[in-house]
Amino acid sequence: MGVKVSMTVNGKKLSSDVEERTLLVTLIREHLRLTGTHVGCDTAQCGACTVHMNGNAVKSCSMLAMQAEGADILTIEGVAAPDGTLHPMQAAFKENHGLQCGFCTPGMVMNAIDFAKRHPVAGEQEVREGLEGNLCRCTGYHNIVKSIVAGSKAMAAGK
Repeated sequence: MGVKVSMTVNGKKLSSDVEERTLLVTLIREHLRLTGTHVGCDTAQCGACTVHMNGNAVKSCSMLAMQAEGADILTIEGVAAPDGTLHPMQAAFKENHGLQCGFCTPGMVMNAIDFAKRHPVAGEQEVREGLEGNLCRCTGYHNIVKSIVAGSKAMAAGK
């Protein structure tokens, strides 16, 4: 049995027919072909599937696509400006070497943007606590934390 879901993804309105049990991450990756949102654990533990729904970070592997009916979804593909200019958080990750293999990076960036909106002047310890739901298997988090602190400052400054 299928259900039609309608939402706005990265500024574009869309509708898709999906099975009722289809996860939001599956809709994003397999139906929309936006593969920057990753599936890492299927249990909402790693954060690789993080997207924004109505402006808040959510783990798209733990919700059904039909729960996003009418929502505004932002994936990592929609974060940069249309001309390709990186979002301040993306630029901070690049400048501070906040990535290694890149698998966790999209989810980290999405979570970091939401975190920075709520904590514009967060210190290192606060950032580490805010990252609790995102796992990286390649780094010791030092450069990720530096990136988020720098990205938060840039976002607060309107850069």
